[in-house]
Amino acid sequence: MTATAPAARKRSFRPRTLVITAVAWLLAALFLAPYLEMVLTALRPADELRDRSYFPDKLEWSNLVDVWKESSLGDNLQVTLLVAGGATVLVLLVSLPAAYYTARVRYRGRKWFLLLVLVTQMFQPTALVVGLYRQFYQLDMLNSVWTLILCNAAFNLAFAVWILSAYISSIPVELEEAAMVDGTSRFGAMIRVTLPLALPGVVTAVIFTFITSWNEFIMGLTLSTEPDKQPLTVGINNFIGNYTVQWNYLFAASVVAILPVIVLFAFIERHVVSGLTAGSVK
Repeated sequence: MTATAPAARKRSFRPRTLVITAVAWLLAALFLAPYLEMVLTALRPADELRDRSYFPDKLEWSNLVDVWKESSLGDNLQVTLLVAGGATVLVLLVSLPAAYYTARVRYRGRKWFLLLVLVTQMFQPTALVVGLYRQFYQLDMLNSVWTLILCNAAFNLAFAVWILSAYISSIPVELEEAAMVDGTSRFGAMIRVTLPLALPGVVTAVIFTFITSWNEFIMGLTLSTEPDKQPLTVGINNFIGNYTVQWNYLFAASVVAILPVIVLFAFIERHVVSGLTAGSVK
């Protein structure tokens, strides 16, 4: 009787499992349908763009090649990679020491500093775009990759400091004290003990900063006017004309724009798991 009980329990839960699985696949299909449409439109011939059929009669792979030849998409992709990567590195270099000091030292005005960091996160780039344009115009820094790096780093720095400070505060300070007793300096304890344990928080800050900088549009449109010095988001927008829209090239450029983000998530997922495992072991 005890042997048949687990089998009966599994049979009773099987319909519920099937329903949950079917709903999950349905939701996944709904979320993936726009991306499938984007890929199909990117490969659709120009004479079939107005057809009502979901799938084209043939796939025009040359669209992915022509979009590179007939536009400055390659330069735009290079600018976006430099801006997103540079802003991410700059944010980490500034936010890690600031977050560590805020989490470990109880100085006067600490709560007000964290509140100020949170308030600056509420500022929208659109509200500051006129002042930033005027400032960089006077400094003769328009159409510069460094300008976009500084702006994107500035708008993502507050979030990185806030999340890293909260994550480092959750790590026991006794671990650092034990390392310093063994002869390690405070900086060494931070690098060898705290930073590996805080790796999931660092990865979260990296993902947020990189994706936000990658998708940024307003600053790129305002501070860069030359086509070959604009980020990818602005370069994609250039396929939308006053009277016509090159839908096949527009979606082909969109496919190119999302591929690096997919690669980033596939690469960084392993680091999130390894960071969580390292923290549990130590």
